[in-house]
Amino acid sequence: MAWFKRQSAGIKTEARERNEAPEGYWQKCPECGTITSQRDLEQNARVCPSCQHHYTMPGLEYLRLLFDDGQFTRHDANLHSGDPLSFEDRKPYPQRTIAAERKTGLNDAAVSGTGLVGGHPASIAAMDFSFIGGSMGSVVGEILTRAIRRATEEQRACVIISQSGGARMMEGALSLMQMAKTSANLAVLGEHGLPYISILTNPTTGGVTASFAMLGDVQIAEPGALIGFAGPRVIRETIGRDLPRGFQRAEFLLDKGFVDLIRPRGEMRATLVNLFGLLMEGDAPREGEPLADTALANGQA
Repeated sequence: MAWFKRQSAGIKTEARERNEAPEGYWQKCPECGTITSQRDLEQNARVCPSCQHHYTMPGLEYLRLLFDDGQFTRHDANLHSGDPLSFEDRKPYPQRTIAAERKTGLNDAAVSGTGLVGGHPASIAAMDFSFIGGSMGSVVGEILTRAIRRATEEQRACVIISQSGGARMMEGALSLMQMAKTSANLAVLGEHGLPYISILTNPTTGGVTASFAMLGDVQIAEPGALIGFAGPRVIRETIGRDLPRGFQRAEFLLDKGFVDLIRPRGEMRATLVNLFGLLMEGDAPREGEPLADTALANGQA
């Protein structure tokens, strides 16, 4: 009964020779369905090559994208969250932060660095959604505040890239206090005549939107970014009516005047260079130049 048996072609591939991609190597675009490799996405700044959908991008990748030659000095990587409320839901808060640190390699949901952007000295902080939803706790507030103060003290432009689900409930009122803390320091930055550029990415919501994210001298959003305080469902149920199409998306906010510019991620660095050229004084110190020398030259000391 040999005719019921499938005959082998005699060609076998050893397991070690098979080209098997690791799990998560391929990404399916939620907008157009195009399947792209992680390598191609990274080379394209995590933007879909077919429809230009902007995937969420880690904070450190934003810093590499914006600073000249991707070179910068990172700051405040030694700060870690405490547990002031002894918060425990499904697992204790310290366990959640430790798990997030191991998963992301970050100390919290924000990173900061200093360097040059188009030759202009800049202090940039970027939030990271992969760390507990980019929620803003005490450490995030401290990292952002130090980045702002660094810009003020060293006469740098300040850029904050927002990417957050809002305040971190595990820290209660201490999380909400970061809204006032960051906003107050931005006011000092403005008094020194230094520019603050706020970049809004998907998503920018909650207390972040209600504070530093909407205080920029120039507000720039990435295409299609969700930007708002409460979510659309909560607003719909509160006002009892349907919301306009595209509500809380970057394009809707641009039309209503809440956003100044929408720029694709690949054009963001060039946009910052142009803005710094317009907003920064020509006698601002370059990288490594002592602040005291500039102050004396301006008659401020």
